[in-house]
Amino acid sequence: MCELYGVWGEKSLYGRKYMGVNRTTFVIGRDGRVAHVFEKVKPVGHANEVAEVVARL
Repeated sequence: MCELYGVWGEKSLYGRKYMGVNRTTFVIGRDGRVAHVFEKVKPVGHANEVAEVVARL
């Protein structure tokens, strides 16, 4: 699933490279299509960002 959504990729931590899941949020509309994508998500305040997008759908 991660590869299908394009969120599996190379990451780096303290100079060490490894493969992992890039922190991304997908908002899926009622029609089942991706309505919005948040990439490089920071947890602080993210829930509010998502709520705003969902309210506009």
